[in-house]
Amino acid sequence: MDVVKTGPASALGMEAAGLAWLAEAEPHGGTRIARARLDGEALRVAHVAAAPATAERAEALGRSLAALHAHGAVWHCCPPSGAVAPFEVGSSRTPLAPEPAGEGWGEAWAATAVRPILERCIALGRFDAADARVVARAVDRMAEGAFDAPQPALVAGVARIHGDLWSGNVLWSDVDTGAVLIDPHAQGGHAETDLAMLALFGLPRLETVLAAYDEASPLADGWRERVPMQQLQPLLVHTMLFGGGYGAQAVAVARALR
Repeated sequence: MDVVKTGPASALGMEAAGLAWLAEAEPHGGTRIARARLDGEALRVAHVAAAPATAERAEALGRSLAALHAHGAVWHCCPPSGAVAPFEVGSSRTPLAPEPAGEGWGEAWAATAVRPILERCIALGRFDAADARVVARAVDRMAEGAFDAPQPALVAGVARIHGDLWSGNVLWSDVDTGAVLIDPHAQGGHAETDLAMLALFGLPRLETVLAAYDEASPLADGWRERVPMQQLQPLLVHTMLFGGGYGAQAVAVARALR
């Protein structure tokens, strides 16, 4: 039975475009993507049969994620092909970049996905002035390219990423790629962004996934040290949407990046 999602037409259209765009990598070894179709004012997503998270499936997921990322994108923070304006993803309405937004990943990511969310957090009173300055300084360093580290195996330098790859969007299943991905914020970006999101909310057998990924597509030196930095943006999104302890986590990450 299909899962039926309702909501604003623009959001459903963006999700459908993102699923189709990510699925373009499947013939090249990319991770299986849930099939979906727009049906009037609803998005019908095909049911995925669940299976345990075995070591074999984790290895297959790691390899297929590497292939998905390697399929590439035209620029950092670009929307998926087939998407129409407004180019915003998720309940956070995080904007995408309809044209290149910077010379490198950090400049584009900061301008498109991080500063706008930080500004909304400040407007909502999620941070006091001192904490806001701490986070803003970290974002400035990001924009300056301090954390840029292109993945060696990506010739084009821009990965085709899921964009919201927390564990709940990874459905372990008896498919050749070990899992099926749902509910993307699909865009051009940095491969490490997806991997850091997997770590943020604890994907089962994560180390096996990462080892298989690194074997298939070697990650840039120091990638583990950059994981907290890559988690800053989703922590800001959660701070904006939910408040609570997410703000303190975001400030702790930002303070460590100074």
